[in-house]
Amino acid sequence: MIFFKMLRYKNFLSTGDSFTQIDLNRNSSTLIVGQNGAGKSTMLDALSFALFGKAHRNVNKPQLVNSINQKNCLVEVEFSVNGSDYKIVRGIKPVRFEIWRDGNLVNQDSHNKEYQKVLEQNILKLNHKSFHQIVVLGSSSFVPFMQLPSHIRRDVIEDLLDINVFSKMNGILKERQSVLKEQVRANIADLDAVEMKVKTQKRYVEKLHDLNQEAKYEKLNEIKALEETIEELRASQEEADRDSLDALKVKSTDTIKKISEVEKYDYQFGVKQKELNKEITFYENNTTCPTCDQGIDEEFKQERVDSSAKKWDQLEEGRHQAAAKVRTLKRTLSELEEEIDQCTAKVVEIDKRNMQVSEYQRRITELQSQLTKYEQDTGDIETAEKELNILTEQKYEVVEAKSNLADRTSYHVVITEMLKDTGIKTKIIKQYLPVINNLTNKYLQVLDFFVSFHLDDTFKETIKSRHRDAFSYDSFSEGEKQRIDLALLFTWRQVAKMKNSVATNLLILDETFDSSLDADGVDNLTKILDTLDDDTNVFIISHKGELLDGKFESKIEFVKRKNFSQVA
Repeated sequence: MIFFKMLRYKNFLSTGDSFTQIDLNRNSSTLIVGQNGAGKSTMLDALSFALFGKAHRNVNKPQLVNSINQKNCLVEVEFSVNGSDYKIVRGIKPVRFEIWRDGNLVNQDSHNKEYQKVLEQNILKLNHKSFHQIVVLGSSSFVPFMQLPSHIRRDVIEDLLDINVFSKMNGILKERQSVLKEQVRANIADLDAVEMKVKTQKRYVEKLHDLNQEAKYEKLNEIKALEETIEELRASQEEADRDSLDALKVKSTDTIKKISEVEKYDYQFGVKQKELNKEITFYENNTTCPTCDQGIDEEFKQERVDSSAKKWDQLEEGRHQAAAKVRTLKRTLSELEEEIDQCTAKVVEIDKRNMQVSEYQRRITELQSQLTKYEQDTGDIETAEKELNILTEQKYEVVEAKSNLADRTSYHVVITEMLKDTGIKTKIIKQYLPVINNLTNKYLQVLDFFVSFHLDDTFKETIKSRHRDAFSYDSFSEGEKQRIDLALLFTWRQVAKMKNSVATNLLILDETFDSSLDADGVDNLTKILDTLDDDTNVFIISHKGELLDGKFESKIEFVKRKNFSQVA
C-alpha cells in the first residue's frame, strides 16, 4: 500500500518562494476552502507533478513555474511503500528529479524517462491515468473512467489488477519471435547447403570406386552439366533490388504513423464534440447562470448554441474527412505490404540461387582438383568416406536443430495465444468483473441512484434504468454521471485495496460537492466517506466552505496575498 505523508511546494503556479506544506496523513478528513484562484487545487497539480512530471490539470510544464519569481520551482512528496520510506523531489529552473529511499538517493545513471519508469513500475506500481482513477475525482480536465476509450479503460484495469506484466511479457515474446524467425530461415539455408554437400560427397565416393577412364569421363560430364546449370541460373537471374525493399518498408512505416496520427485527430475531434454537446445542453436547459444567479439573455443563449452547433458540424466534417483519409491510407498500406511480400520473396529466391551457384562452382573446382589428382593417384576412398560421415553428422545436427526450432515455434504460438488480450488477462479480468459490478451497484444504491450497472469484458457499459431499459453512460444527466463516476472511484479504491500493491491512503475530491450533486447526493456521499477505513485520508476541495463547515475533521483555507497563494 502507498501511504502518503507530506506534500510541500514553492514557486509552483501561484505559490511564492516560501514552502507551502500539507500533511497528508494528519487527519482522516480535511476540507480545503478558498476563493476562486486562491490555490486550492494547486496541491493536486503539485502532487501529480511530483509523481508523474505533469500537472493534474491541462497545464504546460513551463507554465507551472510561478510567473513572478520565474525560477526555483520545487515540489516534494513523502510516502512509504512496503516498509520503505520514499521522498520524490522534482523541480523546474533548475530541472531536478530525485528519488530517495530510506534516506539514500536511488541511482540516477539512467535517462529521466527510464528513471520515471523506475518510479511508476517498481515503486508506485501505477501510471498517471490509473493513479488518478483511484485517488482523484474532480471537475478539472482529467477524464473520468467512463469517458475513456475502451483500450484506455483496459490499461487502467490492468494496472489496478497488476496484470500489465503480461503485456510486457508479450512484448518480450514478440522480440524473441523475431529472432526465432531469423534462426529458422538460417536453419533452412544451412539444411539446404548440408544436404547438397552430402549428396555431392556421396556421388564423389561412388565415383572413386570406379577408377577408370569412364570415371574421368563422368567427372568431365558432371563439370559440364554444372557449368550449364550455372549458366541457366545466371540467365534467369534477376537483380535483387534490396534498396527498393528498404524503401517500401520505410513507406509502410510512414503510412502506419500517418494512420495513427489521423486516428488521434479523430479522437480529439470526438472529445471536442462532447464538450460542445455539454455546452449546448447547458444553454438549452438553463435560463439563469448557476454561478451568479443572473438570467441568461435568450439571444446570447441562441448565439452560443448556434456557434457551438456550427463548430460541432465542422468537427463532424473533419471526422468524416479523417475517416476517409484512414481508409485511403489503409488501402495504400495494404498495397505496400503486398509489394514488400513480393520483393522479399524475390530477394530470398535470388539469394537461394546465388547459394546454388556458389555451391556448384565449389563442386566444379573440387571435381577439377580430383581429376588432377586422379592423373597422379587412384584417389583415397577411405578419406572421402570419412568426409562423407562428417557431413552426414553435420546434417543430423542441422536436422535436430530444425526440430528444436519447430518445438520452440510451437511453444511460442501457444504462449502468444495465452498472452493476447483474449488470453490469460481476460480470464483474470472476468474473475474480477462480478466484484467490480457488484461494488459499483452497491455504491450507486448508497448514492440513491437505483440503476443496474454492468461492465463487460470489452469494458463497455450497460446501464439499465427506467423499467429496465438499457442505456449508456452518455444517456444520463451530469448529476447522474457524477454519481456513476463517484461509484467507480470508490470501486477502484476497493479493488486496489484487494490487490494491496496499488492501494493508497489518499483520496481527493476536487469540487465534487460543488458540481452536479443535489443535497441528497451530498449527504449520501458523506455517508460513504464515513465508511472508509481509518487509514484513509480524504481531502475535499470546495469553494462552498460555509455549507460544509463542521462536516470534516480539519480545515485548510487558502488565501492570496500580494498575488501569492498561501495557507491562511
